[in-house]
Amino acid sequence: MKRGSFEISLFWFLYMAGLGVIFPYLSLYLQKHAGLSGTQLGLALAMHPLMGILASPFWGQWADRTGRRKGALGLLAGGGAIGYAIVPFADGLFPLLLSLAFLSAFTAPAMAVASSLSFAVLGRGKSTDFGKVRVWGTVGYLLTILFFPYLAEIIGERPSDTGTASGLQLIFPVASVMSLLSALVLMRVPSGSALSLRARKEDLLLLLRQPSYIRLLTLAFFAFGLLAGPIVLFPIFVTSRGGTLETISQLWIPMLLLEIPLILFAGSGLRRLGARGLISAGIACDGARWLISALAPTLVWVFGVQLLHGVVVVGLIIGMQLYVEGEVPEALRVTGQTLLGTVMSLGSVLSHLWAGFALEHFGPNVPYFVSGIASIALGVFAWFFLRPRLPTFRFTVPPLVKNGQ
Repeated sequence: MKRGSFEISLFWFLYMAGLGVIFPYLSLYLQKHAGLSGTQLGLALAMHPLMGILASPFWGQWADRTGRRKGALGLLAGGGAIGYAIVPFADGLFPLLLSLAFLSAFTAPAMAVASSLSFAVLGRGKSTDFGKVRVWGTVGYLLTILFFPYLAEIIGERPSDTGTASGLQLIFPVASVMSLLSALVLMRVPSGSALSLRARKEDLLLLLRQPSYIRLLTLAFFAFGLLAGPIVLFPIFVTSRGGTLETISQLWIPMLLLEIPLILFAGSGLRRLGARGLISAGIACDGARWLISALAPTLVWVFGVQLLHGVVVVGLIIGMQLYVEGEVPEALRVTGQTLLGTVMSLGSVLSHLWAGFALEHFGPNVPYFVSGIASIALGVFAWFFLRPRLPTFRFTVPPLVKNGQ
């Protein structure tokens, strides 16, 4: 195992273990504890991608210009730990929005920076091994989803079937501890030249002139504009069909079980399908998942179709990250990943707003029906829109410079 691979794998495990108690329950917490309407819920959930738009370019450029990629990720994880601790104390819509904005300023850029750091730790020519590191994040996510209800019961605040505030509030301290632990683990990641590359200011302008990269950003905007809203509203959709908090937890099991082997073999999929094939399949499968869920007569059908979630993660998210990794020079890869994350956030803001509006005025099925049909069409379009083999960049970044030299 390459030096640093264990530490970065452990980071993914801990950091996403924290997300495993936040993401599945956050919309339900905001609805039941804060009493938000559908439109207000869309606005609150839009804080994460909105802050991603504002914060991600800063963190990406700072990491690339200074070469402090590991330090940037440590600050993001540590700041996220503080943000998680603050949210439960927000009383009222405006304080809640401010606390979510503070939290999101650190959590929104973190995944892109973590991915870039992982690629740097793995080294040149090893991007296909990314799945072997990233899979530990899914394992951590799955374990916390499975065991959080039992942890809450041991502490004496097991979430009830109706989602009482006491049980749901426990998600924030658990996530805070996990995020803090992940920041501490980063101190053990060894420094090296690939982690300390520096980019020039003018290189960003050259990056933004690359047609192939702009095509990816355009596709990412529309994909997340269709798909981000339905996934965060999923707990509300499930409870509208008669599900409970335990049902929500159980629904994530088929989502993640297939995701683990698919992530492990993402490198093989990349070699066979290419980034274009992975991305197209991811978008289309997410659309199929939501369309079938909207039309499903019972939750049993919803359970079964969640197996497509693994294809979505490998195709839509990891596929796009691998696309960037293969086309962007090393010294600009944090910027390339965070700029991709920024565009994803732009699309997500739009998605949260329209999905929240549709939930409030047309019912919980409509966001999934609309997203499903449109995303299947977009997945097919993506196959023709993205080039099968992207041209290499026509510029070079100057010799790698270590910090302090």
